[in-house]
Amino acid sequence: MNTYLIIIVLALAVLLLLSLLYILRAASYADCLLSTQLVSTIGVAMLAILSVIKSQPYLLDVALVLALLTSITVVIFTQLRRNNQ
Repeated sequence: MNTYLIIIVLALAVLLLLSLLYILRAASYADCLLSTQLVSTIGVAMLAILSVIKSQPYLLDVALVLALLTSITVVIFTQLRRNNQ
């Protein structure tokens, strides 16, 4: 079972790298914002799976904090974008 979970984490790590590269090349503000959300979602998924693999429940707490920070970041980005226009 752990082998499958490790393979999933490695696949998510590759997707995380591709998403980070896309952020650097994002053409518009909306693309950059959505890519940032994608990176955070992948990070939360990776932390949740790693908490199961390593039997460390505190990693789930870290994943929840990351999810909360992502939502706050989106609100701040949209407020800054609205104020600049």
